[in-house]
Formats: sequence, structure tokens, C-alpha cells
Amino acid sequence: MLQVDPKMQPRLLVLRTDLQQRRDRAVTEGWRGEIEGIDLTLRLLEEEIRQTTTVANGPVALGMPALRV
Repeated sequence: MLQVDPKMQPRLLVLRTDLQQRRDRAVTEGWRGEIEGIDLTLRLLEEEIRQTTTVANGPVALGMPALRV
């Protein structure tokens, strides 16, 4: 998995705002397919934003995996 540079977070937030505006227009115009595509992109973008926040706050402890005997 690629790691997102925390320095990219401001740009990602700008992209999110732009996508939300495009989604509003698509709703107004009744463009269902466009709405679905934007919703998918927004979900993926939110994950990227979450990753930049996590990376910026330091490493996340995942714990040790359990051994199967």
C-alpha cells in the first residue's frame, strides 16, 4: 500500500471541497451516474485524508499476531 505524505493533506482537502461542489451540481442536474462516481471518489479521498492524519500523528501500533498451534 502506498503511504500518503502528510504534506498533501491541504491539497486533499481542496479536492474534497471541489468534489462536494461537483456532487451538489450533479444532484441539481439529476446526473445519477455522475453522483455515483463522485461518491466513490469521495469515499476513497476520505480514506486518503484519514491516512495523512494517521501518518502525521505517528505510527499506529497494530499489535502482535496470534500464533496458531
